[in-house]
Amino acid sequence: MDQTPYFILLIALCSVSECVQRQYHFINVMKNWTEAQRYCRENYTDLATVDDINDINELKESVNVGGVQYVWIGLQKTGVDKWQWSSGEPVVYLNWDPTQPEGRDDCGMMLNGQWHDFPCNKQHHFICNNTNTGPVFVNQIMTWTDAQSHCRQNHIDLVSVRNVNENQQVANIISRNSSGSYVWIGLSRVRDLWRWSDQSNSSFRYWKSGETSLNIHGKNCTVVEANAQGQWSDFTCNQTYPFVCYEDKLIVIDQNLTWSEALRYCRQNHVDLVSVQSEEMQRRVMNVVRRASTAAVWLGLRHSCTVGLWFWVSGQTVCYQNWAIDDSENCDSAVRSGAVRSGGDQRWISRPENDRLNFICSRY
Repeated sequence: MDQTPYFILLIALCSVSECVQRQYHFINVMKNWTEAQRYCRENYTDLATVDDINDINELKESVNVGGVQYVWIGLQKTGVDKWQWSSGEPVVYLNWDPTQPEGRDDCGMMLNGQWHDFPCNKQHHFICNNTNTGPVFVNQIMTWTDAQSHCRQNHIDLVSVRNVNENQQVANIISRNSSGSYVWIGLSRVRDLWRWSDQSNSSFRYWKSGETSLNIHGKNCTVVEANAQGQWSDFTCNQTYPFVCYEDKLIVIDQNLTWSEALRYCRQNHVDLVSVQSEEMQRRVMNVVRRASTAAVWLGLRHSCTVGLWFWVSGQTVCYQNWAIDDSENCDSAVRSGAVRSGGDQRWISRPENDRLNFICSRY
């Protein structure tokens, strides 16, 4: 394929702005939460998911009919909690001791390279992550929360352990500094029992003050209150209200095509192969890519051996980076294109352009 049109566009500067990738649709029909969910899944993508305050504002603008007080969105209480890293990253790699987690405690320790759950108010040494030096052992004893504050003030955060190499690195640091002792890592149980209908990873919440603290049985579904600046309340799911659906502007195509064929398909049937220009966009890619049937999924990412760089087919240079594997420097091999893993850490990898994979089109 002729690369010239793409190179002309590479003069585009890195930009913090991007197109909205989720469109809200207000449905002024009275339904209970389950009926609203079914309607949205049949006609759009799902009941509304909200990632940040910008989404809140977009959603409020979509409810453009006067007199509406309550509107269903896609947040529901499920009774499931989860472990996550202090940095907010999901826990992908696991290395629990065979007897752990016991389920009683909410903070994570490491001992002899394996993880244990422990009461968060116990005091132990801990390990921070530092951009310049990597993991740093702190020779002070603190509770997990105090250790987290110390790391955030003096380094970046309590250490995350995302793969076997990082686990071994942290285990070696502990062995050198505090052999045989429990040491805090950045692992904690999040007892947030609320989940989005589309199963996305958004942890953003916008509750009305004190709304969920009573934990009243049966109030398992969420409405936006028009008279409370769009803040949320928990209601019983069998009540009937209007609702907001969303249509995702990203779509996974479950066909196995080469990168060039995928590009052609997206441009003929939608708009383009997706460009990932920010962490927010990567998060939305992560939410849709799990629907793929291949281990990796094409992005609109291409490498040029001529100028020695990656670029997006949208014409923007690659500013935001999320690489797991980039072997594009081997320019004697097949032309390389960029893909995202559909499982695990969902980071980017470099693949020969003639591999046949699913792909993500943008419909914006």
